[in-house]
Amino acid sequence: AGRPAAASAAATGTTGGGATVRAFDFADRSTWARALAGVDRVFLLVPPTIGNVGRTLIPFIDQAMEESGVRQIVFLSAPGVRFDTRSPHHVVEQYLKRTRTPHTILRPNVLMQTLSTLYRDDIRLRSEIVLPAGGARVAFVDAADVGRCAARVLTEPGHLGKSYSLAGEESLSFPQVAESLTGVLGRPIRYTATTEAEFAELAAKQGVTGPDIAAQANWYRAARRRLTALPNRGIRRLTGRPATTMRGFLEEHRQTWL
Repeated sequence: AGRPAAASAAATGTTGGGATVRAFDFADRSTWARALAGVDRVFLLVPPTIGNVGRTLIPFIDQAMEESGVRQIVFLSAPGVRFDTRSPHHVVEQYLKRTRTPHTILRPNVLMQTLSTLYRDDIRLRSEIVLPAGGARVAFVDAADVGRCAARVLTEPGHLGKSYSLAGEESLSFPQVAESLTGVLGRPIRYTATTEAEFAELAAKQGVTGPDIAAQANWYRAARRRLTALPNRGIRRLTGRPATTMRGFLEEHRQTWL
């Protein structure tokens, strides 16, 4: 955790760093037992293509705990889902708690990497960020920081039954993000607030899948409700290092938008 995955690793084998790679598919239960063999801790997330976790993640949790001897599940959840019963993350969180499954929950805020992946071309080709975020502020987090936090709770004692909200230490509006991009790239970048419907239509034209559009809409719905605005020192407390700043992230990944 905290390091880029080896994208070229074979379905079954090892990465350059010595990690074992096994074929796994939530939709194919025949892959589960082999993937879990010899594993005592699991890092679990909800793929954006999965909507019904009751048919996938919940049975996987049961098999991991009851048949494979897993002793801890670290679940990557999301901000603002504790009271959002429609969210698959909410369903998984409640199941882990209700069944008293040994678990740790990480709730990272909106990732800085959305700027370098999902919205890269908007910034690189059109010099704009178009989102249904209104005037929301977000305490963005770097995925690398989240990875370091995950590594800590997976490898150190004392985290069972705990939940951690992982936010950056600065809360930024999207005009401020655009201003930082302008400074780093040396050309004007603008933020345009749009409606959810307009955002969905634009994203669909750009080839974004329905589940991905829905996931992003949930992020910015939470942002408009100010559920992602509050900064904290959760990353610093878990890792002993301050959270990555937006400016630092943009400078490190500057070539992405050139």
